[in-house]
Amino acid sequence: MRVEEVVGEFVALKRRGPRYLGLCPFHNEKTPSFNVSPNLGIFKCFGCGKAGDAITFLQEHEHLSYVEAIRWIAKRYQIELPEEEQTPEQQLEQSERESIAVAQQWALQWSQEQLWETDEGKRIGLSYFHERGFSDTTIRAFQLGYVPEQGNAFAIAAQANGFNPEILEKAGWIKRRDDGGAWDFFAGRVTFPVFGLSGQPIAFGARTLKSDKKLPKYFNSPESVLYVKSRSLYGIYHAKKAIVEQQLCYLVEGYTDVISLHQAGITNVVASSGTSLTEEQVRLIKRYAPTVCILYDGDAAGMKASLRGIDLILKEGLNVKVVT
Repeated sequence: MRVEEVVGEFVALKRRGPRYLGLCPFHNEKTPSFNVSPNLGIFKCFGCGKAGDAITFLQEHEHLSYVEAIRWIAKRYQIELPEEEQTPEQQLEQSERESIAVAQQWALQWSQEQLWETDEGKRIGLSYFHERGFSDTTIRAFQLGYVPEQGNAFAIAAQANGFNPEILEKAGWIKRRDDGGAWDFFAGRVTFPVFGLSGQPIAFGARTLKSDKKLPKYFNSPESVLYVKSRSLYGIYHAKKAIVEQQLCYLVEGYTDVISLHQAGITNVVASSGTSLTEEQVRLIKRYAPTVCILYDGDAAGMKASLRGIDLILKEGLNVKVVT
């Protein structure tokens, strides 16, 4: 395990002699004071004083428990961890964060299976994505999915697989009635998983395919211990390497904008989906590149959002461009 590889998943690092240097992810700074030493196996910020090894970094940055950090590293380096079979009681005792993470991962697989392997999924979900011009390769790369219209297909399947309804509700997949029955929050919608910096699904956006104006076009996962909307960017996991290489980040409005640009070969792109741009989102981009280019819609709302975005981006000390 190399500390610079683990930290490098979340912070853009540049080599400086025997050390690596980057912008500290734990406090807001304009000049890099965050050091990583491969020889000593540690990181240290001379601005805010945070320091430790790769496991400490994951605990502090990703809010993981010690055991979760070990599991993250094992997965990153493809190391098999011997794990004891857990009793249902032990499973219930797992931290809420870990429980939601497991539920989101399962939901990701399930929603993809519905899209690719069921008649309804292929007829409705897949044909919608094809109409949008997305290739099968792109649909699979972004792990897009579908939830059947019947109203409780997910709730039934997830509970049959032992998931606690309370966790499924916190993850945003079900809502519960007064009589205790559950219904699918995303029923009849295509799904867009939102990935964290380490590539785990932390939330979902779900678009209706009906033309009923009374229905909200998008439903989004609620905030949870796993997902804080103001600190998340759609596409950041797929884009961060290209953003560092090109020292430029394109900022768009929605999920499909990110996916379309990726398919066209422009991969240094993220979206502040479901929320107007926040300081934390700008600081997240700042870790990877010094310049942001805004590509919002050309309508009045898009222009207004662009102007607001310019101020935020400049305030954080980044260069900004706007494409009208």
